[in-house]
Amino acid sequence: MYLCGQKFHNGTAFEEKQFMIKKWYFYSSLTVITVFLSSGFRPANLETNPWFLINEEDGTHYLYPSQEVEEYTNLSIPFTGNFFVGFREAVGFRESESKYKKINSLGYIGKYQFGIETLKSVGIYDRNAFLNSPELQEKAFLALLAKNKWELKKEIEKYEGTVINGLRITESGILAAAHLGGAGSVKKFFRYKGKRNFTDAYGTSIRSYMKMFGGYDTSFIVADINAKAKNI
Repeated sequence: MYLCGQKFHNGTAFEEKQFMIKKWYFYSSLTVITVFLSSGFRPANLETNPWFLINEEDGTHYLYPSQEVEEYTNLSIPFTGNFFVGFREAVGFRESESKYKKINSLGYIGKYQFGIETLKSVGIYDRNAFLNSPELQEKAFLALLAKNKWELKKEIEKYEGTVINGLRITESGILAAAHLGGAGSVKKFFRYKGKRNFTDAYGTSIRSYMKMFGGYDTSFIVADINAKAKNI
């Protein structure tokens, strides 16, 4: 009985030992596989290649894939194609960086930098109310486009699609130029065949606006000499 018991006891110990060895091999292999797979997803030299955030605690500074400013100057974000919304936002950004409460050094106000007399021409007499109403500013912009389109309908009909002094003329370019310098300045531009450069007080030219804002769809704007912001 003793021998049989001893034999049985030794057999169990041997099997336990074999089981522990297999178990060790299993977990060791699992660890090696895990480490191998993890290393494949680890970014190389992370500390010296900050692709997104610079080392700033508040996360407000970002690092683009390229630090060359000129590589981003031609981006149009968000993409709006040649739709009117693209025209509107491009003009607004150029005038004031799309800031509704912007007042420049010459007293022009709002997203589209209206002068006081121009505001009156579209039926707005309360400067503060205008500054505090994005909706009214957008309506004023539409009203001024309608007035300028009426004022310049002959020029649009005659010159749209032509090339004057190397510049292709489009309706949206004409309307943008009129927003900058008034319909009268645009008429003079065509009278002199684009050979005289008309600029505003900051040196921005009629020609540059015609080029910058050319090719947008402004066909839905209805020419109306009596257009008022409150009627838009």
